[in-house]
Amino acid sequence: MTVVRDTHEAYGAVFEERGERALPRHFGRPERTHRAVRNAVGVTEHAYGVLVVSGDDRRDFVDNAVTNTVPETDGQGTYALLLDPQAGVRTDMYVYEAGDRLLCFLPPETVGDVAAEWRENVFIEDVEITEATDDFGVFGVHGPNATEKVASVLHGSGAPDAPLSFVRGEIYDHGVTVIRTDSTTGEEGYEVVVGADGASDILDTLITRGLNAAPFGTAVWEALTLEAGTPVYPHDMAGRVPNVLGLRTALDFEKGCYVGQEIVSKVENRGRPSQRLVGLELEGDAEAVPAVGDGLDVRDGERTVGEVTRAAWGESVGAPLAFALVDYGLDAEAVAVPTEDGEREAAVVELPFVVGSDRSARVPRYE
Repeated sequence: MTVVRDTHEAYGAVFEERGERALPRHFGRPERTHRAVRNAVGVTEHAYGVLVVSGDDRRDFVDNAVTNTVPETDGQGTYALLLDPQAGVRTDMYVYEAGDRLLCFLPPETVGDVAAEWRENVFIEDVEITEATDDFGVFGVHGPNATEKVASVLHGSGAPDAPLSFVRGEIYDHGVTVIRTDSTTGEEGYEVVVGADGASDILDTLITRGLNAAPFGTAVWEALTLEAGTPVYPHDMAGRVPNVLGLRTALDFEKGCYVGQEIVSKVENRGRPSQRLVGLELEGDAEAVPAVGDGLDVRDGERTVGEVTRAAWGESVGAPLAFALVDYGLDAEAVAVPTEDGEREAAVVELPFVVGSDRSARVPRYE
């Protein structure tokens, strides 16, 4: 459950469930709020499950489990993956060093399983793992005016400059942590973390005080990240080898072993994975967005060359958009997508679809 349902309802939210949490799907007229984020600034509540990892061995413990190097310096973070033995993505997460503890932000549907597994794997280490999802509210501020928005309400510190760094300050008499994001929407972005008891005040302040911002929900978030070329969990990522997704920002090939590293390293050393993530632009209006469901094939003539992972209406492009994992060597400019309404032609587009005020760090890179 969102920690600020009443505040969302006051702004007209329609809710959806995700990982036992109710989050706003939209606030009415999502196309309008989509344009507000692209042209100015918008505010959303992010669906994170939160783990607090404390103890003297916390950093080594988490570092040995994930695909990227865990930061040592207070105020710094990293984006990382947790892999299965076949090197498929089990979950993604952000890990922040917060002085005497690590804060791990995960998809809410995975946090319980990860917490249980990590506790089982603690032997003689000085490590304590606490699930703290309900203790925090996390709000995203995204758009070309995001920095001005944060500056208009944040006291005691300036907005952080480096991606995945954070500062501590105060908004509306509440202590907050403000994180510079890795620009998953393709725009400047910040996340404001506050204790649950101050979450309602912070959300209302972010929307109405200083520079006004439009509230938006998961429908607009999914479309923004799609336009920005950002693969997201679980739709594009679950069970996939990270090299196939071009997720180089989540990998440190020089760090110690983690589950599945050998497979990932072999793919890297071959120079090319079996598939790559591309964009598809289809003809039609907002009603023509294909329902992905259990997956849609991508065909080049008589050959099946991949599958669609997710689709949404691209308000900034004015067309239905989709991500597809296709054969790495595919050089077709157009493909076909068989749907319940018949075969649809789609142009193959290199990501991102939209270049905004910043570039998502997760845009696929194949080297």
